[in-house]
Order: sequence, then C-alpha cells, then structure tokens
Amino acid sequence: MSLGKKEDRILGDRYQLIELVGSGAMGQVYRAEDKVLGGVTVAVKFLSQTLLNEKMRQRFEREATISALLGEKSIHIIRVRDYGIDENEVPYYVMEFLEGQSLSDLIKFQPLELKRFLHITRQICVGMEAAHSGITLHGDLCQVVHRDIKPSNVLVMPDPTVGELVKILDFGIARLVQENATQTHSFMGTLAYCSPEQMEGKKLDNRSDIYSLGVMLYEMLTLEMPILPETSSFGAWYKAHHDFEPRPFEAHLPIPSDLKNIIMKCMAKSRDNRPQTVAEILKVIQNVEIDQRDSGAKKTSYSGQPTIVADIPKQEEKTTIAHPHSQDDATQVSSPSRKTITDLTWPKNKPLQKIVFPRIVNTETETYPSLWVMLDKQDILNRIVSIRYNQFLFLSSPHPMILWITVIYNPTYGARWLPCYLDLKNETSKQVVASLAGTGSYKILFFALEEPRKCQHSMVSTIASNQCKIMQEWIKNSTHYNSTGDARVSKKRLKDEFERLKPKILSKLSESYK
Repeated sequence: MSLGKKEDRILGDRYQLIELVGSGAMGQVYRAEDKVLGGVTVAVKFLSQTLLNEKMRQRFEREATISALLGEKSIHIIRVRDYGIDENEVPYYVMEFLEGQSLSDLIKFQPLELKRFLHITRQICVGMEAAHSGITLHGDLCQVVHRDIKPSNVLVMPDPTVGELVKILDFGIARLVQENATQTHSFMGTLAYCSPEQMEGKKLDNRSDIYSLGVMLYEMLTLEMPILPETSSFGAWYKAHHDFEPRPFEAHLPIPSDLKNIIMKCMAKSRDNRPQTVAEILKVIQNVEIDQRDSGAKKTSYSGQPTIVADIPKQEEKTTIAHPHSQDDATQVSSPSRKTITDLTWPKNKPLQKIVFPRIVNTETETYPSLWVMLDKQDILNRIVSIRYNQFLFLSSPHPMILWITVIYNPTYGARWLPCYLDLKNETSKQVVASLAGTGSYKILFFALEEPRKCQHSMVSTIASNQCKIMQEWIKNSTHYNSTGDARVSKKRLKDEFERLKPKILSKLSESYK
C-alpha cells in the first residue's frame, strides 16, 4: 500500500499532500494544503504501514484524540484539526503546520541566556500544566502524562506577538491516567530523560514528567547532562537514574539560586521529594523574573519576552500626536456629534471622583470607542488646547493585560495622564481593544466633578496605523493566552514600565509643541 505520488493524493476531498517532511517510529508526516480553507498549510500524520494492526490503530486514534483535546486547552500544545482513514485503510490525522526550530537545535552549541531560558521554560510549563490538569474523555476527567519530555519534542517558533512561541510535540506515547484503568506497565520514553519509576515500568503520574523536565532544564542552561551512565545500555541508564545524584551546577554560572534549587529538586529520586505540580516551578520562574527586573534588567515580562509597546510609528505616521496648531486639530469639542456627546451622562454605577474608564458609545449615527474622564472643571478648561498622545503596552503573562496610556499635555499646565487597563480575558475589554484597532481613533469625554451629570468637552485622539495592526494581532491571539497568575501582577509590571516611560513621553511631547 503505497502513498502514491504526493501530487495525486487528496485526502477526504480536502487535503492535498505536498511533500514528506518527517518520519518516525509511529509514521510519516506530510505537508499538505487544506483546499476547503483556501489552501491553508497543514501537517498530515499517517500511521506507519508496518504498524497496521488493531492495537496500533487504537493507539494512533488515542494520540489524535489526546492532542486535539489538549490543543484546545493550551496554545503551547500542537493542535489537531481532523482525523480520518484513507482509501488504503491507513489512519491519519491533520495538525497545524509548524515552522520553527527544535529546542535540541537551539541548545546544540551554546546554552540559553537567562531571559530566553525563562521565556521558553514558562511556556513549556504552561503546556505541561494543561496536560497534567486533565482532559474530559468519555465523561471522565483524565490526567495526561507526556512520558517523553525532551528538547527534540519542544518546538520554538518566531511569533509577532510574544516574540517566540513554544509548542510541545509528540503526545504519541502519552498515557491517560484513570483511576480504574488497567495499564500495561511497560517502559516507553527516552533513556536520558526518564524518571526512575519510568525505567521500572511503573504506573506514572505528572511527577515523572517533572523529573524529565528537570533534566532538560539543566541541559538548557549548561549544555551538559546532569546524570550520565557508565555505558549507553538500558541497564547503565537504569543504574544512573536510580543511584547517581545529578551533578550540581557550577558555582560560577550566573543562575539564581532559587532556579538552581527547583531544577535540582525536579530530579529527586523519589517522586514525593519533587515539586508536586508544574505550578510550583512556574512560581519560581515568576519570582526570578521579578528579581531580574528589580536588579536593573532591561524591561521584560513574566514570560521573558519584552513588554510589547505598540508605538513605533513610521515617519509618515505621526498622527499619534495631535498638535493644537494644525488645521485638522480635534482639540475642540467634536462638532459633528456635539449634541449627542453633550447628552451623555455620567454612569450611575461610577463614583463621582477623578477616575478614567473605557466605554464603547452607541448613538443613532455612530459607534465609537471612548475614554471617560472625571476632573476638576478648571483642569478641563486648562487643557482645551493641548496635545494628545497615546501608547499601548502589553503583557501576555502572568495574565494577558494591555495598559492603554493617554496623556493630555499643555506646556503651561503640564501633563494629565489617563492610564486605563484592559484585561484580555474580559470580553468587554476585548471589544474595546477591537473597536480601538478597527476605528483608529477614540474620543476622550470629560466630565466635571462640579457638574457630573453632563459631558463638558470631548477630544479625539488618533491611533497610528501600526498600533492598530499590532492590537488586531493581540485580539486575534487573545483566545490562546493563558492566565498563569494574578492579574494584579501584570498590572504592577505594566505600571512600573509606565513610570519608566513617562520621562521619554514628556520629552517627546515637549519637542512636539515647539
């Protein structure tokens, strides 16, 4: 049963095979095009024809099912889209097509520097935690143990939003852990990364994956294996994992002690002495990130990637700053909808104090995003003629959050900062971001403390087109972001970055007013 000429193969009247891109013990993987979705590139994995028996068919189908369910839980696990059987009775499943570099290739010649290590490790941990927390299969919640965590099963891809996106591959030997399930206690895995209990063929749980993770993390930082056998035989590896203590990190390596300690703890011989969940490891990563930032490291997020600033306008895109002397200046009350705006009233559920909050305004003639601001009446009047400037900061973790910065600047009265946080796990906030990106501008609506029931003035602030494009990407990927910590941590990180940026923004505004 040959696969035939690739250009002649169309699976299920949908997937046009293009070329063979990989093969392994379980089967072959082809690059293909999804004709139904306009030629979107996908990967198609076939079960090896040498394994065509009922037991292997069931295992292959289980692999597809596990991957499909896990891919819905975490962006850090490869996604399965379809399953089928071809005309030769060979089963296959269809995955997202990933282009990147395996972690094993990344660390082939040099260890990862700390910031990149933390960024990649966090994503690996998030994906593992999703698997360990379980999937619902046939009505039962089942934990998934990968059983083959190693660098070659981690893919790192360039990503416009998070810098580098990490995917865990090959759940082909994953085990569903069910209380009443009968398991065959046989060895499967890669010798260098196997836990002692895995070498014995015992029933495994998430702590076996944590052992493998510890071995891999040590390798990522040092290029060395923490445990080495006397020979490459199974027996020698069995002895090494059971009897040899992992080599300690060399003292001169610039690795925080907390990070060293958690990695060494992962490789404890007894599973009871290891971190009991991946969340424990994530917590250490978070603390190391905070320490690195506080010690003067360049701005980084909890996940290790730079805080994304949607404010890199091209020369022709200086509309982020609206100058009061320009012909199309919108610092005056918006004339086309003045009557509608002045009819707006301060919400009853908002306190009468100096606050800022976002809202999408719907009228008979238009729908637009807006920023509602309450100030002293004189403060509003002082800034009728002013420069408006906006900037957007973004963190994907520990909780996906945008800081929407608006500043109203007048050289006589100074700057009035109007920061607003948008939680990308909140549907209302996502709608506001989508509206900002789609409209390319927003209205700032001013209410006075002395006369709170009536809008006093409005201004329009234009958003640079490159900012809109970046925000559209954030919204597009928002369903993939996982919250791995308290939203307040992200707010604190963004606030710190905001304070760092203030002098630069003020300098830019001062120059623009001249």
